[in-house]
Amino acid sequence: MAKTGKPIEIHAGFRFAVSIKGINVAAFTECTLPSLEVETFEVKEGGQNEYSHKLPVRVKSGSITLRRGLTKSSELLKWYEQVARGELKEVRRDISIIMFDSQLNTVTTWNFYDAYPVKWKGPTLKSDQAALAIEEIELAYHGFDIDKTRQGR
Repeated sequence: MAKTGKPIEIHAGFRFAVSIKGINVAAFTECTLPSLEVETFEVKEGGQNEYSHKLPVRVKSGSITLRRGLTKSSELLKWYEQVARGELKEVRRDISIIMFDSQLNTVTTWNFYDAYPVKWKGPTLKSDQAALAIEEIELAYHGFDIDKTRQGR
C-alpha cells in the first residue's frame, strides 16, 4: 500500500535549552511558553439574531515562566531587582528557547525580544520534605518570532 502523506512529527518536551543574553549560569528544569490570544470586539447586527460578528482587535500575549533549582548564583534575582528599581533600559534581554529532537537536532527556536522579569518567586522551604528548592521567574517581552529549522521536511 502506498503512503498517502508525511508522518506527523511529535517531540518530547524535555529536550530544551534556554539562552538569556547576558546571563550565563542558568539551567532550567521547566519552561512554560506564553499563551497567545486575539482579543475580539463583538458587533451585534440589527435583525441578525443567529450570530454576532467578532472582529479581531489586538493580540494579547502571556508571559514566559522559567523554573530551576536554586543555586548559589543570584543572577536571576538581581535581574528582577533591576526592574524593581526602575532600571528598565539596562534590563531588557533577548531570549531564545530551543527545542531538540531525540538526536539533539534543533526542532524549533522561539526568540523573544526585549524580555524582562515581572515576577520572581523563591523556593518553598519545608523541613519535612527532601524536595529540590526551586526558583521561578516570569518574563514579559516585546515581540517574538519562531524559527522552524525543520520546516518543510
